Amino acid sequence: MLKKFDQQISEGILFTDQYQLVMAQLYFKTGMHEKHAHFDHFFRFYPDYGMHKAGYCINAGLEWLIDWMQNSYFGKLEIDLLRSQKNSRGNQLFEDDFLKWLQDNGNFNQINLRAIPEGRVVHPNEPLTIIEGPLAMAQILETALLNQLNFQTLIATKASRIKEMAQNQMLLEFGARRAQDRGAIAGARGALIGGADFTSNVGISHLLGLQPKGTHAHSMVQLFIAMGLSELESFKTFADLYPDDCILLVDTINTLESGIPNAIKVFEELKLKGHKPVGIRLDSGDLAFLSIKAAKMLNDAGFYDVKIVLSNELDEMNIWQIITQISDEAKHDSIDPDSIIKRLVYGVGTKLITSSGDSSLGGVYKLVAVKNDKDWIPVLKISETPEKIPNPGIKQVFRIYDSNDFATADLITCENEKPSDYSPVILQHPFDENKKRILKKTSIHKIESLHTQILSNGNLIYDFPSLSEIRTARQNDLDKLDSGVKRLINPHRYHVSLSPALFELKRELIKDMKK
Repeated sequence: MLKKFDQQISEGILFTDQYQLVMAQLYFKTGMHEKHAHFDHFFRFYPDYGMHKAGYCINAGLEWLIDWMQNSYFGKLEIDLLRSQKNSRGNQLFEDDFLKWLQDNGNFNQINLRAIPEGRVVHPNEPLTIIEGPLAMAQILETALLNQLNFQTLIATKASRIKEMAQNQMLLEFGARRAQDRGAIAGARGALIGGADFTSNVGISHLLGLQPKGTHAHSMVQLFIAMGLSELESFKTFADLYPDDCILLVDTINTLESGIPNAIKVFEELKLKGHKPVGIRLDSGDLAFLSIKAAKMLNDAGFYDVKIVLSNELDEMNIWQIITQISDEAKHDSIDPDSIIKRLVYGVGTKLITSSGDSSLGGVYKLVAVKNDKDWIPVLKISETPEKIPNPGIKQVFRIYDSNDFATADLITCENEKPSDYSPVILQHPFDENKKRILKKTSIHKIESLHTQILSNGNLIYDFPSLSEIRTARQNDLDKLDSGVKRLINPHRYHVSLSPALFELKRELIKDMKK
């Protein structure tokens, strides 16, 4: 049975990995715990869904991370639990002097945080979130930060791709029943940032100021039939109670011979009473074929504006297939395919909320600089794989727009560099010194700094935008992204480059470490 403080224990400051605390105690014992450090959060690769791969990601999760940071600290309960941990000899694992320091200083009140705002298009290897602060607490932050930012970014990206393939038709998130426990809540928020218009999840809808959306289940029709009534009577009962929000699930018995004809009868009664029917829902079968037939039947009855809601294991691939099939086959029923496509609504569940095909974003949290007295020392991790060697030091990220105002590259620079000071601007390949792009000033429309200061010494100095504003930022970025980058299959590679100065710093550090 859950106890009073179970949620505080599992979701508060102890929502971290054991090795973070073990390292924090080591830093304390060696006197390095309050030495200031810089950590970068970034991902190395776009989600790869098997048959297709993303060419961009949508940043998400930041506001909820900041809320967690401002409400999480080591109190008496957490300290007592850590004191109870034993090492292999049965002795106290975390010593009292370290626990006393944690109780006095175990919060994020000295953390500085810069980040790319939510909703923005982001790419591999660029720092999405930059943490600067005392080493021990910056280290303890890693697990929760990666958990919250990686997941919402993953789901926001999937939702954006589905929305793009759906030609920006209404997208409903239906995934709560299939999500990984309460990941459904964060996942729904990520989906709403990424492209979903609404969610069936009632709690998160109210939290974000949206109306939750839903229809009814097959069980309603089954119950009426089991009680000696009919599908038509179940539809009428539903319509009587919800005359202005009537969407009927028509595939419990036979979609074309029973469900749609009965729905039309109910819609005709609603129309006579002055109500406007909303739609039908198809949840099984050949959804493209049934959409064409449903549109034809609804049109013949005079219901040209009634929506057709599609559900059942949808994602960007089968939505693309549905639209392609409708475009090819609608002519056989003498109906304009675009008129069908524009009345479709997509209810997407399992494959969105679980990011089917690639269920995690490989975001990482790497130490890139440490302060020694007054000077920052760049830090590097060596790997046999060049792509896995992080970019060292304190950095900035800039987005460069070409003369047509399209995003052409993201440039990672050293802390005090300004690309606008250089002419031409040199974009160095991150791993290959022989590959670079040279941009003349005349080919550049503007250069935008992507990072925003969020926390200063633990204080929130940033006004978080509304969901609507986040969505607008996302759409603006997508509109300025080349169509090839947004392509479903084999997207163009978007350039994330280093400044020559950063590339040279990285090369010199690699050389020094290999001596």
